[in-house]
Amino acid sequence: MGPVAAQEPAEAGVSAVLRGLDKVNGHNSDVTVPVGGSAEIFGLIVTLSECRYPAANPTGDAFAFLTIRDPQNGEVFFDGWMIASSPALSALDHARYDVWVIRCNSPAAEGS
Repeated sequence: MGPVAAQEPAEAGVSAVLRGLDKVNGHNSDVTVPVGGSAEIFGLIVTLSECRYPAANPTGDAFAFLTIRDPQNGEVFFDGWMIASSPALSALDHARYDVWVIRCNSPAAEGS
């Protein structure tokens, strides 16, 4: 048996699709955020620093580095990596809202 790779090679995405959920009224919304950009999702400011996906499987698992903060006072609710296939592993801790990663968009997907 050969050596086991520590991690699968990854490609950098140009944007990510994020889903927001308002846990009080059950509304959800999908938002595309460019790498280096921010978007408002249900009153939270979400900044995407990086999005990666498996090189061998562009539609596979996405890993996104997000910072989620309160627009009023700048309080940071989340700052770290979120994994699309395991949203509970590193989740936003907010009483009303939830945000998670759906997928990264590759440069080829953005151009089509």
